[in-house]
Amino acid sequence: MKIHSKDFRVHDGDTVDLKKWPTKIDPVYKSKEQYKTLLQEHVEQLSTQQELLYGSDRYAVLLVFQAMDAAGKDGAIAHVMSGVNPQGCQVFSFKHPSGEELQHDFLWRTTRNLPERGKIGIFNRSYYEEVLIVRVHRELLVAEGLPDAPKHDEKLWDERYRSIVNLEKHLHLNGTRIVKFFLHLSKEEQRKRFLARIDEPEKNWKFSLADIQERKYWKRYMEVYGECLGATSTDDAPWYVVPADDKQNARLIVSQIVLDTLEDLKMAYPIVSAKRRQELLSIRKQLAK
Repeated sequence: MKIHSKDFRVHDGDTVDLKKWPTKIDPVYKSKEQYKTLLQEHVEQLSTQQELLYGSDRYAVLLVFQAMDAAGKDGAIAHVMSGVNPQGCQVFSFKHPSGEELQHDFLWRTTRNLPERGKIGIFNRSYYEEVLIVRVHRELLVAEGLPDAPKHDEKLWDERYRSIVNLEKHLHLNGTRIVKFFLHLSKEEQRKRFLARIDEPEKNWKFSLADIQERKYWKRYMEVYGECLGATSTDDAPWYVVPADDKQNARLIVSQIVLDTLEDLKMAYPIVSAKRRQELLSIRKQLAK
């Protein structure tokens, strides 16, 4: 089975009902060995593309990962980007905002970590938390100290969607290509993974009572995720809904989408001028003696 990136893309203006998006599809691999082979092929191709990205120095790439707990964000990032030169890739994980971060607008703490040209930046959670968890837990807005908080919630979220879309358009126009992944996990698969975190001692550190509390809001999260995906998926910064019940399948889908994004940039190494070429040949003669 060939992976077609467009099959997972949310198009501009789509109404997203996540109940209609699968959390599991037929695997693109036939065995564990084939999965490893396919992933290794993707990793090697990504390494080549990352070298081109750095060498051409024209674009930056930002990968955004959002998901419910235990959906496999960390694993996808670790496996898919395992072959990329660490000097050309930066990963930032965003948790509860600090006191300093709360003194700024909601986009500040993430935008100061945007990748520079020639590099890949990865956001493990992102500014989208401000229209997801903050929307589910309305009380978090109090800590943000908004001077003129709208009386009607819908206006606030619409304004934040607009701020996000405008930011992403600005970044696109200035050379940053943005790809956003929602790892779509079923509630039942999350339950199984939570049990594994409890039953396997080496995974105990991953589990928190807060994770169980958040399961109570599952339906609400699916609603706000769906609205968010539909409101902020654009040609400049598309969302991809990746079925996440099968971790291996999800990693192959993510890596293919990243590969397609990089290959579409049609990058090339800088062309060496005739004068520079003569200089290099002269240096080569000296080194060959």
